[in-house]
Parts: sequence; structure tokens; C-alpha cells
Amino acid sequence: MIRGLFVTGTDTGVGKTVVTAAITAMLRAEGLNAGVWKPIQSGAPLGSGLTDAERLLKFTGIIERPEAVAPFTFEAPLTPMLAAKQAGVNLTLKEIIAAGVPLTKRYEALLIEGAGGVAVPLTDDTLMVDLISELRIPAIIVARSRLGTINHTLLTASFLRDREVPIVGVILNDGESMEPHDDPSVATNAQLIEQYSGLKVLGRFPRLHAEATSETLIHTARKTIQFAPIKEAFAVQTIGG
Repeated sequence: MIRGLFVTGTDTGVGKTVVTAAITAMLRAEGLNAGVWKPIQSGAPLGSGLTDAERLLKFTGIIERPEAVAPFTFEAPLTPMLAAKQAGVNLTLKEIIAAGVPLTKRYEALLIEGAGGVAVPLTDDTLMVDLISELRIPAIIVARSRLGTINHTLLTASFLRDREVPIVGVILNDGESMEPHDDPSVATNAQLIEQYSGLKVLGRFPRLHAEATSETLIHTARKTIQFAPIKEAFAVQTIGG
């Protein structure tokens, strides 16, 4: 059993890494020995400083080896399954999960960041949602705050629910998006996501104009994200365990 929370997204590049880091930093600031796990990543080599695993460690201040956080890293900017194959590796879901077990022994809980969205091919016969389902932990959906996010968020939620994955809520992320006044949908997207999905939008994470640090992420998260449902999700897992 893994005590944790899976941070998935409606797409690639929606800001999962910064949101995962912010939640982790916040939990650590409140006394929980939380770690991070990026089961699989592609698009850059370890050591470049550009991988999600390295950014997670930098943003949270966690002292850990990047290869321990991301046991499977592939350079090709492709979906994980294809990036692995190009590197001559045929992964299985069992191997991916087993690689994260050492982290469960060093941390009380793990914030697990996916790659892309829930329907991203992971192995020859599994998608990212299969990994989430197999881990038996709840998920948070990170979505863009701008136009189009309602459709993407509802589809993601439907896919997760189809696999009976509990959803803690949605976090909208401004990320690299245009200024809010340039997109009038930003004002109503959260309300409509809640209306049509029945999910709680836990907050809207703003675009960070300076380099993210653990301190800035904690400060920003405290102002923008409702943490009660997140902490409750961990508490339920503790009771259930």
C-alpha cells in the first residue's frame, strides 16, 4: 500500500510539476515527511536540470537522488511508451510500480506526478490511468485556467471515474497562459467545472513571474489552494491503513 496522492493533468504542459511541488512543500512545512515520485519521464536527460524530477527536488528542497525520484527517464520527447522503446526498454506496469517502493520506506507519503494526461500510453497494454488505478490512491487534476479547460477537465474526470479512482479535486493553473483579462472564460471556468463535474475546484494557482523556490511555492499555495480536502485525503488513507 502506498500512502499518497497522484497529480495528473488534462494534458502535457499544464503545470503538474509546479503544483506537485507546491503541495509537497506545503505538507512538509506542516510537519509531514512527504516525498515526490515521478514514475516515468521523457524529453530530457537526468543531469540537465530540465527534467521534472530535478525540478521537483529543486522546488521542494528535498535532498534525494534524481534517479531515485524518477527511476525511468528517457531522452526522447515522446510519450513514455515510445520513448522507452526508442531507448530499447520494454516496460511493464509491475516494474514501474516496484521502482517506487524504496521511496515509500523513506517518506510518510508520496506526491506522485504523472506524465501528460490520464490516457497517455505507458506500456504496450496500459495507459497512465491504469497506473493510478493500480496504486489505489486518490488523484488531483491539474488543468489550465483558460478557454477549453472545461472540456478537458470533464473528460479527464470521466476517465478517472470509469476506473473508480477517487478525485480529491481540481486545481486550475495559469502557468504560461495569457493575462486573465485577455481570456474572459477564466472568470467562470471554475464555477462551470464544479457545476458539470460535481468536483471541487480547490484553487487557481497563479503564474509565477520569478524562479520558484520552496518558500515562494508555500506562500503562493497558502493564498490560493484549499488544503483541507488534500489533508483529509491523507488522513483517510492513514485510517484505512
